[in-house]
Parts: sequence; structure tokens; C-alpha cells
Amino acid sequence: MDYSPALMTDMYEYTMLDACLKDGTANRKCVFEVFTRHLPQGRRYGVVAGTGRILDALERFHLDDADLRFLADRHVVSPETITWLENFRFSGTIKGYREGEMFFPNSPILEVEGTFGECTLLETLILSVLNYDSAVASAASRMASAAKDRPCMDMGGRRTNEWAAVAAARASVVGGFQGTANLLAAQMYGLKAIGTAAHCFTLVHDSERQAFESQIAALGKNTTLLVDTYNIEEAVKTAVEVAGPQLGGVRIDSGDLALMAQRVRNQLDALGATNTKITVTNDLDEYALAALQTAPVDSYGVGTMLVTGSGAPTCAMVYKLTEREGADGAMTPVMKKSKDKATVPGRKVAYRSYEYGLADVEHVVSGSEDKLAAFRPDEGWKDLMVDFVDHGEIDHQWQGHDAIMRAHDYRAKALAELPIAAQSLMKGDPVIPTEITVL
Repeated sequence: MDYSPALMTDMYEYTMLDACLKDGTANRKCVFEVFTRHLPQGRRYGVVAGTGRILDALERFHLDDADLRFLADRHVVSPETITWLENFRFSGTIKGYREGEMFFPNSPILEVEGTFGECTLLETLILSVLNYDSAVASAASRMASAAKDRPCMDMGGRRTNEWAAVAAARASVVGGFQGTANLLAAQMYGLKAIGTAAHCFTLVHDSERQAFESQIAALGKNTTLLVDTYNIEEAVKTAVEVAGPQLGGVRIDSGDLALMAQRVRNQLDALGATNTKITVTNDLDEYALAALQTAPVDSYGVGTMLVTGSGAPTCAMVYKLTEREGADGAMTPVMKKSKDKATVPGRKVAYRSYEYGLADVEHVVSGSEDKLAAFRPDEGWKDLMVDFVDHGEIDHQWQGHDAIMRAHDYRAKALAELPIAAQSLMKGDPVIPTEITVL
């Protein structure tokens, strides 16, 4: 479907733009910040994902003639605003946490600077991408930790919206997964694609043996055969008879997975198929993966719980104005004072300090541009923010396959720098505190 990311938004972004163009405030310089007030209940950390997708969308963030006619016909904005939108391109600056970075409450995950008119149009798109992708990456990270050195694969495409499935596949790799069953995601982002056959493939054949023979004839002996359509023990015996000891793998999708994996491993070894791998699927989450650590499993396929964030399908991120140009041309910090929704005024920088090689505090420093430029962090503090867009120019190193794989590797490194409690599945507070300093 050919569509404009500029319409993947809420109507009030455009009605605000229209009103501000009429009263003259649309061109005021502004700074918006994306952050979350809290992690999902009991979570120790979050993982940033989706920034590369935002940059991809930003390249196409403009309105064609059909889009403009839609806005005009619906009387969403005035004719003057239609004219303003005809040649719209984002010309501002964006910086923030890189993909794969850990985040905590009040971490300035993304900072968007530009005019009010151009920044407000990005709000819904940025939040919809970051909230979902980071939720999936955070769940994937917990799952990858629970799986230890055994690879996890995304199989969640049929458990979510078709476009969310593509986003989830990408985010899962940022979060530590190794590949996906979703072919569009594999094509778009150069991800490893996995998959062989479902139960219906066995059922459509006159016998399980014929199904296995067909699959091996098509895919070779290194394929993975699904062995729980009827009787697992009989299926494993038949699989080795058909493929020989060179059979690549078997998949178990039902029952007591730990018990069945142990029985299948022993049976495969007894039949001489000592190198045949065992993959398990069936509604896995991080707790199930942790319970399978002692089972002889070689890899996991994860679906529903991955694409739903394992119970936390959003990160509750918000996009708030923190600084704006006044009538006198000076930049002024602004803040909400709403009950339980107050914000920290001013633009931000962020650092992480370490003790004995482990992170101990997330430092968020707020102030004017001049004060932040003069701020000097303590020795050993890690600067968490990178530049994504400079006055409309996108830094392309943060897009595409290589960026995803760098984020995949970075997540593992960043997680290893947190206290070991971060990898606990027990509910608890964020593993390090966030300290906010206003200059």
C-alpha cells in the first residue's frame, strides 16, 4: 500500500498547526522530548528500538496532491495551511538514545528540535513507532537473556496486525533475537528468515512418512521436521528413517516441552542422530524459556508473547514540549504542572556513570543550550545521546540492515554493563536510579 507517513497521525496535530499558522506561533523554535514516566510494572530496564524506522518514515514525510485534497475536502485545515504543507519537509534536528540502548524512567529517549509547526506533526508517528518497537525489543531482550546462548526466533506474525508483525520482527532482532519467520521483514531489513512446515503439511499427506519424504525432497536433509502432529516418538523414528542421522532438526510444538525435549534428545542419540537439533515453540515467554534452561533444547520460536511485549505492549512514552521561543525571541523552558503528569523543563543531555565496571546511575541534566554546552560530566560518565538528524539532514548510518545488527550487538553489551539484577525475571524497581539535575 502506497501511503504517506504524514497522515499516520492524529487529526489534532494538523488542527494545532492550522491555528498556530494563523496566530503566528507555528514558526516559534521549540524542543520536544520523548520519555516515559515509568517502566512496565516490575520491569528492571527497557530497550530502545524503532529509531531507524522513524528515520525511514521521515524521508517520506510529505503530502502528495491526494493527501492535500483529503485534508481540504474534510476541512481539517484551511487553504492557507494547505499551501504551507505543499512543500513541507522536516528541517529540524533530532538526537537521542541509539537503538539497543537501555532506558529508564525519565530518560530523554528522543529530542526533537525545530519550529512548532514541523515538530508537532511528528508526535503521533514518533510515539507509535517508539512505544511499540521498544516494547517488543524490551520483551525480546528478557527472552534472549532467559534463553542464555540458545537462539530465539520471531514467529509472531499471525498474532498481531500485519504491519506490526514487520515492525516486531525488526525490533526483536534489536532486542537479541536471531531471525524471523516474516518474509517481508526479512526482505526489507535483510534479516535471517526461518521456517519449514506446519501441521497442515503433514495432515494433507496420506501419511506422516510421505510428508517427511516430501519435505526432505524439497528442502534437503538439513531441514527441520515437525514431529508432534500425531505421536512424537513414532514421528522421530520415522524422521530418522527417512532422512538418516544427517537430519538437521526436529520441532516440538505441544505438550510438556522440557520432558518431551529430553525424551526426543535421548531417542535421537539412540538412533545415531546426535547432531540433530531440537527446536521448541508453543506460546513461549521469558518465564517458559527460563524453565527450559536445563532441557536439551537448541533454539526457540516465540510468537504471541513477543509481539505483545510479553504483557507490556507499550512503554507509555510521551512527547512533551520542554522549551520554546518566546515573543522576544529568547528560548524559554516550559513544563506541565498537571497532577501526576508534571514534566521537567528545558532541553536535556544524558549520561550513565559506572562503579567497578557496572552502571550505577542514569544522569539526566536539564538546562538552556548554553548551560548544557558548558556542562562537564564527571570522568568516566558515558554520553548516551547521538545525533540522528541535523537541520533536516538524516545520518544514514542509523538506518538499514547494518544499523539493526549494530543495535543487536550493542544491546548485549549495554545489558552486560548493568547490575546482574537487570536480568532477573523477578518483579522489582529499575535496576539503576535516574538522577535529574536542573542547571
